[in-house]
Amino acid sequence: MAASDLYLGLDVGGTHTDAVLIGDKGIVSHYKAVTEHTNLLLSVRKAIEEITRDVDRKKIRRINLSTTLSTNAIVEDKLEDVCVIISSGPGIDPDNFRIGKSFNLVEGSIDHRGKEVRGLDAKALAGIGSDAVKKKIRTFAAVTKFSTRNPDQENQIAEKIKPSSDFITLGHKLSGQLSFPRRIVTAYFNSAVWRLYNSFADAIVKGLDELGIGAEVNVLKADGGTMPFAFSRDIPVESILSGPAASVMGIAALCDITQDCVMLDIGGTTTDIAIFADGVPIIENEGISLQSYPTLVRALKTRSIGIGGDSIIRVRGKEITVGPDRKGPAMAAGGREPTLVDALNCRKVIRYMDTGASADGIAAMAKKAGLSAAKLAAGAFDYAVEAIRAEVQAMIDEINNRPVYTIHEMLEGKKIIPQKIYVMGGPAMAFREKLADAFGVETVLPEHYDVANAIGAALAKTTIEIELYADTGRGELIIPNIGVRQKIASAYTVKDAERDAKKHLSAHLKEVGVAGQDADTEIIESSSFNMVDGFYTSGRDIRVRCQIKPGVIKRLS
Repeated sequence: MAASDLYLGLDVGGTHTDAVLIGDKGIVSHYKAVTEHTNLLLSVRKAIEEITRDVDRKKIRRINLSTTLSTNAIVEDKLEDVCVIISSGPGIDPDNFRIGKSFNLVEGSIDHRGKEVRGLDAKALAGIGSDAVKKKIRTFAAVTKFSTRNPDQENQIAEKIKPSSDFITLGHKLSGQLSFPRRIVTAYFNSAVWRLYNSFADAIVKGLDELGIGAEVNVLKADGGTMPFAFSRDIPVESILSGPAASVMGIAALCDITQDCVMLDIGGTTTDIAIFADGVPIIENEGISLQSYPTLVRALKTRSIGIGGDSIIRVRGKEITVGPDRKGPAMAAGGREPTLVDALNCRKVIRYMDTGASADGIAAMAKKAGLSAAKLAAGAFDYAVEAIRAEVQAMIDEINNRPVYTIHEMLEGKKIIPQKIYVMGGPAMAFREKLADAFGVETVLPEHYDVANAIGAALAKTTIEIELYADTGRGELIIPNIGVRQKIASAYTVKDAERDAKKHLSAHLKEVGVAGQDADTEIIESSSFNMVDGFYTSGRDIRVRCQIKPGVIKRLS
């Protein structure tokens, strides 16, 4: 980061939009505004205007954006209809993975080494395209089994469907991992949010242009890294869960974490939870699930529960509960129903806006339930803390029953035993002591805890992962998600593959406009085994996974 450079981070959350401007000496300014759910662009534009009001906008080198747009569309099932086209070949019934309103099977197959066994049914493809036009479906997803070994049939589908489509997701472009069912789901969701995401992207680009900002723009991914804005337009599904990822990167930027620990981001709508193993964030290695469907989207291991400052309070008999829903702001901020923030105001652990309105609302609810206002407020606070503690423990138990994968490696036999709790978000200060009592470990409130998510967004590195597959028998190398395919010699080795993976990843970074991160390239997995055809060895199957190491550009601690 040069002395004159400014980095801008934006986190569009369920309740607030946070912005932070960071220079070479630390935070220059920060801003928090209420998120306008009906107009996210308005929230983003206002935040950018406010945070850059007193600075030279030409000094802004990079803007990193975390958005809930794709996540909300999936959670709320506000998805565009997608025409899904599948070719599986023998040995699997793709009907088991049916998704969406237009799910179509077409004959054709490729074997596990990338050899075409049966050509595509061109006539059936033409019929699928015309049928989609009649149904006014303009987005498509095409997935063929083993397309990561040979993408030709997916490319043929794209060419045939082109006259009928505005956009098509091809399975081999999403990941190099072998998982036909996950690839189908990921391709479907990617196309289902494509138009919505790109409308938002168009508006962001226009808004920045009007503000005279020509900075590089990136979007946070679920794995805690960023991707160039232009690149994100074709794979918007990668932007899901970018909010919790921003929080994790924020803690990494603000704190020197070396032990097992828990991160809690207590917001207005939810509390996001993440776990660190030996100071490194844990990741969902195979991919997260969306609407109960497993995908190929690698993401930091996070969990969100409906406990936040604006979560409403309910009394059923003598039982006091909080959340999981939000019905507007706290009564202190003009809302109509008591929320957790109102309870915290009554407990005098915070002083937020109209404390009198909080007191009146809690008192009225307490009277109706036959409780004292003090007991109601204390009960709501206790419920929230216990809900968070129980969810954290459930998450740790789940992790400890499986192999532990961090963003860099698998930790053999690792069991998570948290040594510290890091708390961030608007209400974090109020929760600190009670969380320390509940967990029985030190609870840390980092500096700038209220905008740590925006700090994480601003400082997250660009991350890209590729998987190289080489078949020495067929004499071919392929890196499907970045479009690399070339001939290799029969003597090709794992060392050659590792070298080529780094070389091609470096070239791809330059292609998408990312400079200066070659030193962060790391091999995270490599293997080689003999392929047997009958009684004879017919070459080696070589796989190498390579990534740009996730992390932050600099630490502020």
